[in-house]
Amino acid sequence: MLVIHRRIAPQAIWAAEIHLNFDARSKSRLRCFAADGEDVGLFLERGQPPLHDGDCLQAEDGRVVRVCARPERLLQVTCANALELNRAAYHLGNRHVALQIGDGWLRLLDDHVLLAMLEQLGATVEALEAPFQPEHGAYGGGHHHSHQGEEGFNYAPRLHQFGTAR
Repeated sequence: MLVIHRRIAPQAIWAAEIHLNFDARSKSRLRCFAADGEDVGLFLERGQPPLHDGDCLQAEDGRVVRVCARPERLLQVTCANALELNRAAYHLGNRHVALQIGDGWLRLLDDHVLLAMLEQLGATVEALEAPFQPEHGAYGGGHHHSHQGEEGFNYAPRLHQFGTAR
Protein backbone atom coordinates (compact mmCIF):
# COMPACT_ATOMS: atom_id res chain seq x y z
CA MET A 1 0.00 0.00 0.00
CA LEU A 2 1.18 3.49 -0.88
CA VAL A 3 0.91 5.43 2.42
CA ILE A 4 0.75 9.23 2.26
CA HIS A 5 1.09 11.66 5.17
CA ARG A 6 2.48 14.83 3.51
CA ARG A 7 1.43 17.55 1.12
CA ILE A 8 4.34 19.03 -0.85
CA ALA A 9 4.85 21.83 -3.36
CA PRO A 10 3.85 21.04 -6.96
CA GLN A 11 6.44 18.95 -8.77
CA ALA A 12 7.32 18.64 -12.47
CA ILE A 13 7.68 14.85 -12.20
CA TRP A 14 5.55 12.37 -10.25
CA ALA A 15 5.46 8.59 -9.87
CA ALA A 16 1.72 8.06 -9.45
CA GLU A 17 -1.62 9.82 -9.82
CA ILE A 18 -4.81 9.60 -7.81
CA HIS A 19 -8.05 10.67 -9.49
CA LEU A 20 -10.55 11.91 -6.90
CA ASN A 21 -13.89 13.70 -6.91
CA PHE A 22 -14.37 16.75 -4.67
CA ASP A 23 -15.79 14.79 -1.74
CA ALA A 24 -12.76 12.48 -1.71
CA ARG A 25 -10.34 15.45 -2.08
CA SER A 26 -11.96 16.96 1.03
CA LYS A 27 -11.12 14.03 3.30
CA SER A 28 -8.01 13.77 5.44
CA ARG A 29 -8.38 9.99 5.85
CA LEU A 30 -9.13 7.97 2.74
CA ARG A 31 -8.45 4.63 1.12
CA CYS A 32 -8.36 4.89 -2.66
CA PHE A 33 -6.44 3.56 -5.65
CA ALA A 34 -3.78 5.12 -7.84
CA ALA A 35 -4.42 5.33 -11.57
CA ASP A 36 -2.29 2.19 -12.02
CA GLY A 37 -4.43 0.29 -9.48
CA GLU A 38 -2.06 0.46 -6.49
CA ASP A 39 -3.80 0.65 -3.11
CA VAL A 40 -3.38 4.12 -1.49
CA GLY A 41 -3.95 5.26 2.09
CA LEU A 42 -4.21 8.99 2.74
CA PHE A 43 -3.49 10.12 6.30
CA LEU A 44 -3.24 13.90 5.93
CA GLU A 45 -3.28 16.55 8.64
CA ARG A 46 -6.87 17.32 9.65
CA GLY A 47 -8.35 20.78 9.15
CA GLN A 48 -6.52 21.53 5.89
CA PRO A 49 -8.19 22.84 2.71
CA PRO A 50 -9.38 20.25 0.20
CA LEU A 51 -6.82 18.97 -2.28
CA HIS A 52 -6.78 20.77 -5.63
CA ASP A 53 -6.17 19.45 -9.10
CA GLY A 54 -2.39 19.37 -9.58
CA ASP A 55 -1.50 19.24 -5.88
CA CYS A 56 1.33 16.89 -4.99
CA LEU A 57 1.76 14.53 -2.06
CA GLN A 58 4.74 12.56 -0.85
CA ALA A 59 4.40 8.91 0.08
CA GLU A 60 6.34 7.31 2.93
CA ASP A 61 8.58 5.59 0.38
CA GLY A 62 9.51 9.00 -1.12
CA ARG A 63 7.41 8.76 -4.28
CA VAL A 64 5.58 11.88 -5.45
CA VAL A 65 1.85 11.43 -6.08
CA ARG A 66 -0.11 13.95 -8.15
CA VAL A 67 -3.77 14.69 -7.38
CA CYS A 68 -6.14 14.86 -10.37
CA ALA A 69 -9.66 16.27 -9.97
CA ARG A 70 -12.07 13.70 -11.39
CA PRO A 71 -14.88 15.21 -13.50
CA GLU A 72 -18.30 14.97 -11.89
CA ARG A 73 -21.85 15.90 -12.79
CA LEU A 74 -22.38 19.61 -12.13
CA LEU A 75 -24.91 22.34 -12.76
CA GLN A 76 -23.58 25.54 -14.33
CA VAL A 77 -25.67 28.60 -13.56
CA THR A 78 -25.74 31.75 -15.67
CA CYS A 79 -28.13 34.68 -15.56
CA ALA A 80 -29.19 37.60 -17.71
CA ASN A 81 -27.35 40.07 -15.48
CA ALA A 82 -25.15 40.39 -12.40
CA LEU A 83 -28.09 41.14 -10.07
CA GLU A 84 -29.83 37.86 -10.98
CA LEU A 85 -26.56 35.91 -10.62
CA ASN A 86 -25.98 37.50 -7.21
CA ARG A 87 -29.54 36.55 -6.20
CA ALA A 88 -28.91 32.93 -7.26
CA ALA A 89 -25.62 32.91 -5.30
CA TYR A 90 -27.41 34.33 -2.24
CA HIS A 91 -30.09 31.63 -2.27
CA LEU A 92 -27.53 28.85 -2.78
CA GLY A 93 -25.32 30.27 -0.01
CA ASN A 94 -28.33 30.50 2.29
CA ARG A 95 -28.63 26.72 1.84
CA HIS A 96 -24.88 26.24 2.54
CA VAL A 97 -24.28 24.86 -0.96
CA ALA A 98 -20.66 24.47 -2.02
CA LEU A 99 -20.11 26.77 -5.03
CA GLN A 100 -17.43 27.18 -7.60
CA ILE A 101 -17.45 30.78 -8.78
CA GLY A 102 -16.35 31.84 -12.25
CA ASP A 103 -16.59 34.95 -14.40
CA GLY A 104 -20.35 35.19 -14.96
CA TRP A 105 -21.22 31.67 -13.75
CA LEU A 106 -21.65 29.48 -10.69
CA ARG A 107 -21.14 25.71 -10.50
CA LEU A 108 -22.58 23.29 -7.96
CA LEU A 109 -23.00 19.56 -7.66
CA ASP A 110 -26.03 18.28 -9.56
CA ASP A 111 -29.17 18.42 -7.39
CA HIS A 112 -32.72 18.32 -8.77
CA VAL A 113 -34.19 20.37 -5.90
CA LEU A 114 -31.65 23.17 -6.38
CA LEU A 115 -32.15 22.97 -10.15
CA ALA A 116 -35.88 23.64 -9.68
CA MET A 117 -35.18 26.55 -7.30
CA LEU A 118 -32.70 28.12 -9.74
CA GLU A 119 -35.10 27.77 -12.65
CA GLN A 120 -37.84 29.38 -10.52
CA LEU A 121 -35.44 32.30 -9.93
CA GLY A 122 -35.06 32.68 -13.70
CA ALA A 123 -31.50 31.37 -13.96
CA THR A 124 -30.25 29.40 -16.93
CA VAL A 125 -28.95 26.04 -15.72
CA GLU A 126 -26.89 23.65 -17.82
CA ALA A 127 -25.74 20.17 -16.78
CA LEU A 128 -22.08 19.39 -17.48
CA GLU A 129 -19.23 17.05 -16.50
CA ALA A 130 -16.19 18.87 -15.13
CA PRO A 131 -13.83 18.87 -12.16
CA PHE A 132 -15.39 20.65 -9.16
CA GLN A 133 -13.34 23.05 -7.05
CA PRO A 134 -15.68 25.18 -4.92
CA GLU A 135 -14.69 28.09 -2.71
CA HIS A 136 -13.15 26.83 0.52
CA GLY A 137 -14.73 29.41 2.82
CA ALA A 138 -13.74 32.79 4.16
CA TYR A 139 -12.42 31.49 7.48
CA GLY A 140 -10.48 28.51 6.17
CA GLY A 141 -12.32 25.94 8.27
CA GLY A 142 -15.60 24.14 8.35
CA HIS A 143 -18.99 25.71 8.92
CA HIS A 144 -19.15 27.40 12.31
CA HIS A 145 -21.43 29.90 14.05
CA SER A 146 -19.11 32.16 16.03
CA HIS A 147 -19.70 32.86 19.71
CA GLN A 148 -18.22 36.32 20.19
CA GLY A 149 -15.75 36.39 23.04
CA GLU A 150 -15.51 32.60 23.29
CA GLU A 151 -12.19 31.84 24.99
CA GLY A 152 -9.73 30.11 22.70
CA PHE A 153 -12.09 30.23 19.70
CA ASN A 154 -10.60 28.48 16.70
CA TYR A 155 -12.01 28.40 13.16
CA ALA A 156 -10.52 24.97 12.52
CA PRO A 157 -13.31 22.52 11.67
CA ARG A 158 -14.35 21.01 15.00
CA LEU A 159 -18.02 20.48 14.24
CA HIS A 160 -18.63 16.74 13.83
CA GLN A 161 -15.43 15.72 15.62
CA PHE A 162 -17.31 13.77 18.23
CA GLY A 163 -15.68 12.91 21.54
CA THR A 164 -13.42 15.96 21.69
CA ALA A 165 -13.63 18.16 24.76
CA ARG A 166 -14.14 21.87 24.32
